[in-house]
Amino acid sequence: MPLTKNRRLAVAAAAATAACLLGAGLSVPAFANTAGTGIVISEAYVNGGSGGASYTNKFVELYNPTSAAISLGGDTLQYRAPTSTVTPGGSQVFALTGSVPAHGHFLIQLPSNGANGSALPTPDLDTGASVNPGSGGGTLYIAASTTGVLPTAASVIDKIGWGTSNSPEGTAASGNSVVLSYQRSATGTDTDNNAADFTVATPTPQASGGDTTPPGGDTPPTVAIADIQGSTDTSPYVGQKVTTTGVVTADYRTGGFNGFFLETGGAGGAAADDLTPGRSDAVFVFGSVSAGQVSVGDSVSVTGTVAEFKGETEITSPTVTKLQTALPAVTADTLAWADLTTDAQKEAHEGELLAPQGTFTVTDNYDANWYGSFTLAAGVTPLRQPTDAGTAGSAEAQAAAADNAARMITLDDGSSINFSSSSNTGIPLPWLTAGNTVSVGASVTFHEPVVLDYRNSLWNFQPTTPVSDDGAAVATFSDRRAANQQPATTGGEVRMATFNVENYFPMTGAKFVGSGLGSCTYYTDRQGNRIAVNTCTTTDGQAGPRGAADDVSFARQQQKIVTGINRLGASIVSLEEIENSVKFGESRDAALAGLVEALNTAAGSTVWAYVPSPTADQLPALADQDVIRTAFIYKPGAVTPVGSSIVLTSASGPGQSFSIAREPLAQGFKRANARDADAFVAVANHWKSKGTGTPLYPGDEENTSSPAVDQGGYNATRVQEAKDTMAFANQVAASLGTQRIFLLGDLNSYTHEDPLQELYTAGYTDLGSTFDPSEQTYSYNGLEGSLDHVLANAEALKMVTGADVWQINAQEAVAYNYSRYNYNATLLFNGGDPFAASDHDPVVVGLHLPAPAAWSSTVAYNSGDLVTYGGSIWQAQFYTKGDVPGASKKVVWAELATAPDGSVEWTATRIFHTGDVVEHNGVTYVAQWWTQGDVPGASIKKQPWKPLS
Repeated sequence: MPLTKNRRLAVAAAAATAACLLGAGLSVPAFANTAGTGIVISEAYVNGGSGGASYTNKFVELYNPTSAAISLGGDTLQYRAPTSTVTPGGSQVFALTGSVPAHGHFLIQLPSNGANGSALPTPDLDTGASVNPGSGGGTLYIAASTTGVLPTAASVIDKIGWGTSNSPEGTAASGNSVVLSYQRSATGTDTDNNAADFTVATPTPQASGGDTTPPGGDTPPTVAIADIQGSTDTSPYVGQKVTTTGVVTADYRTGGFNGFFLETGGAGGAAADDLTPGRSDAVFVFGSVSAGQVSVGDSVSVTGTVAEFKGETEITSPTVTKLQTALPAVTADTLAWADLTTDAQKEAHEGELLAPQGTFTVTDNYDANWYGSFTLAAGVTPLRQPTDAGTAGSAEAQAAAADNAARMITLDDGSSINFSSSSNTGIPLPWLTAGNTVSVGASVTFHEPVVLDYRNSLWNFQPTTPVSDDGAAVATFSDRRAANQQPATTGGEVRMATFNVENYFPMTGAKFVGSGLGSCTYYTDRQGNRIAVNTCTTTDGQAGPRGAADDVSFARQQQKIVTGINRLGASIVSLEEIENSVKFGESRDAALAGLVEALNTAAGSTVWAYVPSPTADQLPALADQDVIRTAFIYKPGAVTPVGSSIVLTSASGPGQSFSIAREPLAQGFKRANARDADAFVAVANHWKSKGTGTPLYPGDEENTSSPAVDQGGYNATRVQEAKDTMAFANQVAASLGTQRIFLLGDLNSYTHEDPLQELYTAGYTDLGSTFDPSEQTYSYNGLEGSLDHVLANAEALKMVTGADVWQINAQEAVAYNYSRYNYNATLLFNGGDPFAASDHDPVVVGLHLPAPAAWSSTVAYNSGDLVTYGGSIWQAQFYTKGDVPGASKKVVWAELATAPDGSVEWTATRIFHTGDVVEHNGVTYVAQWWTQGDVPGASIKKQPWKPLS
């Protein structure tokens, strides 16, 4: 249950504000030079290296507003912690050297919180670990002092206090985040009030060789947006102050983007109308204050500094002026996404208003629960796992990888809000509602233009304002659920299926802890109620249960799974990821029995049964068993088990490869009341996962050199498991006298990967990809592929009438799963439907199984033969009349009893055979002896005589 499978490539900015308290008597007054004749701190970035950070290192940037260089000799950079009484920071002192050029900057590199973010430009100085400010608050000083003690207020050249600083200039600055820095205002004013002088914006670190445009000083040049963008992915004006004009096309004053898009008036339209081929006519203007001053459609002039923020060209620290004369309106580009095949072609339209052309299909909806975004695929099909489309490294796999890269685009919601974070769960999710489920495979219809935006290392379609409802004004999605309430028709009299029930654990976290078996941590809803287990550990350090947190959550989980299984229309179902109850001191089949009881309750009668586990001496040692297992359930009215179930162990044959996976479970089945000779073998599987770890065999290391060759971790183990499973299945089949074998379950191997190739070479056919090639069972990172399979050998294939991948789980947004119940203000869980019951889709197969023959008085039957007569199925039995000397066994139909009226015993002098005719009380009867066998355990039906018609 991948509750933490967050696939967002970067965490978007979310500004955090904090009140500042000025500690009376603790701060040293700062008398910085407000006349513009001395050095000032022009920028401070205090989150370097944190997750999602803009830059790897923290930094302080100085600015010299004068026309002559200023030496830093004898000065220090010092840091005072938020509530420190030391003046200013004790040991956090760094002696400065060098000089700040006239109208120039000076970059001082500080330590890092981690390895995230881009490298700074080459700094003028590096403090090492000497000065390390905290992001939550503090004060940085430039002081005319060589020690950490400030003897006089005049020693302070300049300082900035932020957040919870107790010694700022005036009021502390606020609003920084991992992607923002404190920057002196565009006017360059130093009023000795940090809150007034500093705003937050995208960091623009500049060393002494950088731009020398003074803040609020010389008049910047007027530059067209296309020239600001340039013909590469980096603006030729980075670090320079410019003025440009355009029309506002998108407004993100709320939602965290903190800015707006500006496009050249009159730009847009068809490709032939592009006035600046190879260069974009739009740019992002970053500044929350400025965004609040404009509306979509306004014509404005913007003055600010050009920057590149993780690949997107921006104008930062902007000053916005509305134009008196409106510019020509912008027309949305009418470009087919398929025509933008390279990043350079997309870069040429970065930030432009776009009316998406052609068909788009949802290929991923996982991040809808986190950031309100979907991954789309241009065209009518989702993106495909390369090794599901072709063998590793093949032309087919390479073509699939290239196709994925060309067709992928994100549809975002115009915000950076993480809707699953504790601070945002009260904000309703955009797009997703109870009626707007947005399944993978749904087609998309756009109703409004969007902006082509590069953000979080992805190309995105951004709505022109943040989406806060179902987004129907921007785009709508086809409803895939309506036509998918039941599996497709597969033919045959009997259906068999495989269903991964994703950590179905009646042993909830609460029961586990309450029984004293161990401890658990949990995922909670937005009110703090426990919903699902995060981790559980037994008292001796072993793995505990994995599913629901308590009975209330388990009931929600069970309801969806029961609904899904009952709607399969299957008579045999292999289950994966069901609780192995023996690991918790219960009967091994306890969870399985409980599921069958729930299925029968929902069905309204006893239609389901389960295949009992082998005895303990026929199972792997308890320590070698996983907490999840495979199992079989079946409908006795349709099929009958043949023989007992068998689990592969090292003692019973090959199986060493399963020392790190779930062992296969085999069971013979036949159509109800058919001959044992007509049985087939079904083997339930859950092979080793694709995660990485200590290799079991050479070749288990994941090859990540290319998506076209990547088969995940433990591929060699799964290859060996394929071989071992086939050998095991052959042994079981031979013991039952059959050659018909089905292998089914979660093989953790895509359709054309090496383990499946072993099965194909041995004569097995994958039924899902053969009969339903357009649908797959699993979705991960926006790519569809089948990990769940039903395979038939040549003899079993003769019984197959069809197959269907029932896409009710893998294509659903995780927000609808029981494990996300009440995570957000939008409550999406619906236990009455089967959708999002698990993360794998079931595969359903139709079978035509041998049935009993119709009764005939001229056929010589053998003991155990079954026939159909009068709408019922009957079984032939041997009968010997021991009172008749020399009598031998005869084939008759059940025990010879009395005449229909009970008046005469006819057995004393004669043995009757089927078809014999006698007279009694003037009525002619024909002998027909049988037992009723269509209901297991039914008693012998004593009806030896029937009037001859």
